[in-house]
Amino acid sequence: MRKKCLRTVFICAVGSFLLLGQLHAQALEGLKRQVTEKTLKNGMKFIVMEQHQVPLVSFHVYADVGSAQEVQGITGISHLLEHMAFKGSSTLGTKDYAAEAKVLDELDQAYQLLAHEEQKLKPDAARVAELQKKFAALQQQAKEFVVNNEYFDIMMQNGDNGVNAYTSSDATQYINYLPANRLEFWMAVTSDRFLNPVFREFYKERDVVMEERRLGVETRPNSKLFEDLLATAFKAHPYHHMVVGHMADLKRITHQDVKDYFKKYYSPANLTAAVVGDVDPQEVFRLAELYFGRISSDPKPEPLRTVEPEQWGERRATVVAQSQPILMFGYHRPAVTHGDDLALEALSNIIGKGRSSRLWETLVKKEKAAAAVGVMNGFPGDKYPTLIVFYAVPSKDRTAAECLQLIDKEIGRLKTEPVTAQELTKFKQTKKKNTLDQLKDNASLASLLTYYDVVQGDWRLLFAEIKRVDGLTATDIQRVANTYLGNNNRTVGELIPESK
Repeated sequence: MRKKCLRTVFICAVGSFLLLGQLHAQALEGLKRQVTEKTLKNGMKFIVMEQHQVPLVSFHVYADVGSAQEVQGITGISHLLEHMAFKGSSTLGTKDYAAEAKVLDELDQAYQLLAHEEQKLKPDAARVAELQKKFAALQQQAKEFVVNNEYFDIMMQNGDNGVNAYTSSDATQYINYLPANRLEFWMAVTSDRFLNPVFREFYKERDVVMEERRLGVETRPNSKLFEDLLATAFKAHPYHHMVVGHMADLKRITHQDVKDYFKKYYSPANLTAAVVGDVDPQEVFRLAELYFGRISSDPKPEPLRTVEPEQWGERRATVVAQSQPILMFGYHRPAVTHGDDLALEALSNIIGKGRSSRLWETLVKKEKAAAAVGVMNGFPGDKYPTLIVFYAVPSKDRTAAECLQLIDKEIGRLKTEPVTAQELTKFKQTKKKNTLDQLKDNASLASLLTYYDVVQGDWRLLFAEIKRVDGLTATDIQRVANTYLGNNNRTVGELIPESK
């Protein structure tokens, strides 16, 4: 009788789950019908989603450029350009642009002379000192024209308390959140940023980014391990360097480098904007034509040519620092657009995400070999073939080698035994919930619409996520474990404590 009751409960639960899935699918179709799009003649695309619940609008501009577009000598320039984008334009951030422009030209000329002298085999110390003095004087003169933080101030005065931007390996993104009656204001100010940018205070901001590297990488042992792991895992693809770039490159990036990089990668054809909230799509498109349509466009930059070659054997990276030991190792995996992406996400979730994961149960709770353990799927990016990374922090008196052995054992289980129905169902439910939760927030929607359109190829795929998740099987997960998690396909990084 008890078995019969349990079976009835299970059947009812499955029935409810299927019904909930149908309701979710219907809701997603409804949301998809609220989205419209328009591509301007210059190539810039606008994706608009009406959400009239509150009189607010989220704006998201996605520049299809990240550190993966950088070449040797200018690593870190994407992130630096993100900083410079807040410095204003020929009308914003200056007291007198005509006069300022002349000083900025003189400043660049002085820097070129200084850099040339400093890079000589035998620099003239007196000449260097003279040029440094002139350069400093011109910097001070240029500063007199600057209206500090005018962009931030004007945005906040108009109701945007969440002005933000960030750079990743794959993209640079600019974010605003304004009252609905500030639509045309956003169009005017944001189009001006891309039409008439002035990268003022360039040398000062370059120093700021260099300090970010010092504090974020060079004084943090775990960041050093990240950097060396990437440099070892990727021998050809530009995922081999971090977003912040190398210090030697940051020191030598020029004002002209930034201007050239902006011209190439910030052409309207390389920009996608999402506008989500209390708006009329036709009004958005009208204003987009009026303000953004005036920006001339070059063709979209050609796709990245370099493909990471096949790895022929396990690689090793070692960092010695004053730190606790850390183990980190990554396997090459395909880009997010590959058919195996969801199965790899499920694999990483089941084996290594959270305190109910297999690795936490084994290494932390049972064996007490690690104080922390987990998996990062899609590191450092996912637009191009990337890594699935495992990490562990060994417990006191335990070693990285022990942790690696235990993780290898759990990976072996994934290869020989299908994940349980309970684990698969838990992943699917969590994935669906997270997707639906993101669709409740205008800012998340704006971000997802641009991401799916640029990286996945079509924003409509966002609304097919539930259906995609439903099709995942335990066999898929077992197959990708055997396909990608091989020792010849991995790079092992270890942070070794510096002996006293």
